[in-house]
Amino acid sequence: MTSRRAWFVLFAVMLISFLGTAGIALPYPVLAPYFLEGEPNALTSFFNLPPKLLLGIALGIYPLGILLGSSFVGALSDRYGRRRILLITLGGSALGYALTVVAVVIESYPLFLLARWATGVCEGNISIARALAAELHPHIDRTKAISMVFATIYAGWLVGPLTGGYLMVYGAEAPFLAGAVAVILGGVVVAFAIEGNDREAQVDDQPGLWQSMVRDNSVGLLAHKEIRPIFRYYFAYTVGMNMFYEFYPVWFVEKLGADSRVIAWGTVSLTAAMIVTSVVAASRVANRLGQRRTLVVTSLALGMLFFIQPLSNAFWIYPIFMLIGAGNALGNGVVPAHLSENYGHLGEGRVMGLQTTIFCFTNVIVSILGSAVALLSTNLALWLGAIAMSSAFLCLDRFGATASEPMTADGVQP
Repeated sequence: MTSRRAWFVLFAVMLISFLGTAGIALPYPVLAPYFLEGEPNALTSFFNLPPKLLLGIALGIYPLGILLGSSFVGALSDRYGRRRILLITLGGSALGYALTVVAVVIESYPLFLLARWATGVCEGNISIARALAAELHPHIDRTKAISMVFATIYAGWLVGPLTGGYLMVYGAEAPFLAGAVAVILGGVVVAFAIEGNDREAQVDDQPGLWQSMVRDNSVGLLAHKEIRPIFRYYFAYTVGMNMFYEFYPVWFVEKLGADSRVIAWGTVSLTAAMIVTSVVAASRVANRLGQRRTLVVTSLALGMLFFIQPLSNAFWIYPIFMLIGAGNALGNGVVPAHLSENYGHLGEGRVMGLQTTIFCFTNVIVSILGSAVALLSTNLALWLGAIAMSSAFLCLDRFGATASEPMTADGVQP
């Protein structure tokens, strides 16, 4: 592959990531008003259950799908080829969004749950995008490529909810229809920009699809002792981040009396800092400090910011959010780069799939246990996230000597 071709592939992966993430994020501002403020219907009052309960189940079923999909989708791409599995899963996502539209129109809550779960399973393909970016090394610095992909993911999370909120005026089904269109556009980009490879033609003598999903699922990587420290770190890291993401909107309402617009601007400041840091600084900082030092500094700094944030006020909250966004971008750039450099031989897609699985698993844990803590005190929930984040670096005691060394400009240890 030439350097020019590598940059073209990276641009395609960034576009796919943006479209896919925007499609995922489009419905988020829709569900709460649809269930809680809209005219009751057969979907939002299923079996006369409380709308908040139905909403909670609807919100939880999607990450459960991602949790399942991320455990095997990346591994399947290692075996069958990135392009093929991307096209299949993008098609599945589009079908899932279409079924969601049907569920809203016919007001079927069971179909709505099934469609959201199936869409989540297919959206486990984000691990494939990370694997594609990592494989562009040495033409493009690995940390830089992954950071740029994350920048477009952050942009998708920024643009998606804003677009979904404006589309809501055309009906609750409109954002889901737009999500299907976004995913289809991503599939078109994959079809024309991503080349197939030899893996797609070398599967005749290997186990079948189901056996491959069971044997090569990402969770099985934890059997390798050398990979456990970085994932122990990432587990604590994502518990802290998910505690923050889950409960800072609640803090905004309780402490500042904020409405959705104020919360949205907090999200904008957070996401904008992530995008700028990912594009401009993430690879430079990692190359200068080394991966281990970057992760240690990131976890300690974020832990301190998470502790300070509940004590802040309307004046300081946006600068604090921007610092949190910058720190998160650094951590998200280094972890997948380290995984690719040290464990890519186990399967890039499989390794990146485990990262996504850990994130979704902690998301589910935080949703259940964190909500119980938040009933006592929102500040307490946020401070527990600060403790988890601050302690993450303790898991790096056996991180590996090579990972602690600074890297040269092209991402190779000297």
